[in-house]
Amino acid sequence: MARLFVVRHGNTFDAGDVVTRVGGRTDLPLSSSGHRQAGALAAHFAETRITAALASPLERTRATARAILGARTDAPALLIRSFLREIDYGPDENRPEAAVVARLGDAALKAWDEDGTPPEGWIVDPAAIRAGWAALLKDIGTLAHDANILVVTSNGTARFLPDVVDAAPDGLDRKLKTGAWGEIDVTSARTEIRAWNQRP
Repeated sequence: MARLFVVRHGNTFDAGDVVTRVGGRTDLPLSSSGHRQAGALAAHFAETRITAALASPLERTRATARAILGARTDAPALLIRSFLREIDYGPDENRPEAAVVARLGDAALKAWDEDGTPPEGWIVDPAAIRAGWAALLKDIGTLAHDANILVVTSNGTARFLPDVVDAAPDGLDRKLKTGAWGEIDVTSARTEIRAWNQRP
């Protein structure tokens, strides 16, 4: 059995900042608290041998992955995969959350949170993201039973992974918090989410 660790990058805003919807068009770096979250993730995974590591092209995901990989002498090269890139929030990109709620309404955002239904104007292809996850899981299923794969991505992309696994905990909140991870057991025959939204 191989294991997939799916990590959401650390914060891009600190306390007191105006938090906005930051999508794939906005390449923000980690904030101070985001660097601390990345450091906590690095400490948590310090004893875990990472066989392969993937991230989106965005700096916030690459920085989080680099922190986890650290100075390991056996660290794999960080591979960039475009399907892991955060979604595009369309007209809501970089707008404060209150403005996003005012434009879309609570029901549309609830459908996004609960079902992954994109609100009007957002540029996202759920089928393509699910296909990307499914292909990755299939590839991982062919690896050695003790392989540990690290993937660092964003919330808009991570939320579609539960849709393509064979088993997940009841009531799973598909939103992955910043600095949190999920753990998926992967074999050639079955995939199962063992943990989700875990933080150090």
